[in-house]
Amino acid sequence: MSYKAKVVKVMIATPGDVAKERQLIRDVIYDWNSVHSEDKDLVLLPVGWESHSSPSMGDRPQAIINKQVLADCDLLIAVFWTRLGSPTGKSASGTVEEIEEHLKAGKPAMIYFSSAPVVPESIDQKQYKALLKFKNDCRDKGLIAEYEERSDFKDKLARQLAQTVLRYFSKKNGQGSAIDLDLPKPAKVPELSDRARLTLLEAVQDDGGVILCVRDRGGLHVQTNGIDLVDGHDARSEAKWEAAMQQLQHSGLIQDRGQKGEFFSVTNEGYEIADLLRNEPVAV
Repeated sequence: MSYKAKVVKVMIATPGDVAKERQLIRDVIYDWNSVHSEDKDLVLLPVGWESHSSPSMGDRPQAIINKQVLADCDLLIAVFWTRLGSPTGKSASGTVEEIEEHLKAGKPAMIYFSSAPVVPESIDQKQYKALLKFKNDCRDKGLIAEYEERSDFKDKLARQLAQTVLRYFSKKNGQGSAIDLDLPKPAKVPELSDRARLTLLEAVQDDGGVILCVRDRGGLHVQTNGIDLVDGHDARSEAKWEAAMQQLQHSGLIQDRGQKGEFFSVTNEGYEIADLLRNEPVAV
């Protein structure tokens, strides 16, 4: 089953000293897609020169990247820490040129600066001086954001990305160079009991994603990730745990591997649903 979605390309523009932030940007984009893409009819596609450019001759390297990659992007996210980057022959750095070209095209850009501590001896003073000048120029031209820790950056970006998408790419204003794609529907959390949720969340932490559901003289045992989840062996409690296993199986989140109802493993959908459940409280 599929649905029609618009694709909004997001350019990730950074110098080389913030590689971890580049991955965090992708993580935030993927998180946004898993929660909002179906409801908003939008899919955000992270784009970078390292993954979307190809060898070509006849122009400056940055000009080629601009044509091959940047020109089709709808939103740009840039991050800086201690470096501005190498000059391109036209701008102070490749990242700066990408920002300038993107803004010149009238497209939105989100610019972040890290104030995380750094060993002074590791700083290229010429780069850092150029970065501070660029940072001041950005302050004069618009709004920027700063952060100290990567967790703070991820939280800020998640919130501000949602605001930016709503402002520029919602159905209401219809901006962006989006295209139609047929995409599978993102996973939705099925109705699960607290015991079923707890079992799934523990099972995905098991190295093999395995759940054992066995009965012996001591009663019923539901074992995964090195623990027995059954907290009581009275008939009522055991019936609830059996119902939890049935819920997980009927929802396609676990699969009976032994055909005897004793040996189960988490399915791909089970892992996807567990990702959506991780931040939700579970009480048994």
